[in-house]
Amino acid sequence: MKSSNPNDFQKFSSSPPPSAPLYVGVNQPMATGVPVSSTDHFYSNNTHAPIHHQPKSEVPWSTGLCDCFDDVPNCCMTCWCPCVTFGRVAEIVDRGSTSCAVSGAIYTLIAVVTGCACCFSCCYRSKMRHQYMLQENPCGDCLVHCCCESCALCQEYRELKNRGVDMTIGWQGNAERQNRGMELPPVFGGGMSRS
Repeated sequence: MKSSNPNDFQKFSSSPPPSAPLYVGVNQPMATGVPVSSTDHFYSNNTHAPIHHQPKSEVPWSTGLCDCFDDVPNCCMTCWCPCVTFGRVAEIVDRGSTSCAVSGAIYTLIAVVTGCACCFSCCYRSKMRHQYMLQENPCGDCLVHCCCESCALCQEYRELKNRGVDMTIGWQGNAERQNRGMELPPVFGGGMSRS
């Protein structure tokens, strides 16, 4: 007697039944957690219709690009030694995978050799914007850094500081502070752990 139940076939054979698809999604829809109704309006012809998710809206920066005098000590430090400000920002944005000293040294080396450290620092502005869902204001990240390098570094420093990060103790110090129970701002895409 021949059984038509595919589960009986799999009990006695290590290969899939002849009617089973070899690849999920080719002949049958992929499991998405969305129940398929009897009218089958989520799927048509056994293909998965895209489900559109509402993107999270970007938030404005806590301070403006030209609000450098909101934090005068940082403004002075950035004016005379931007590598320190950049190093501190980069260590937090990189989640401790590079230290302040290494990032600052790379920044200084690029500035000395090419004179365009802004090409390096604008990448960190983009990373930071994506981590904290910040708006790209007043213009593109590269243009902001090329035209106003010091102002951009100050704004990034102030943003992290206003979000509760103690910039002077670095990533490791902030991670220990968080472990002791002091609250830090959420970082989109991960918490306070080494990458």
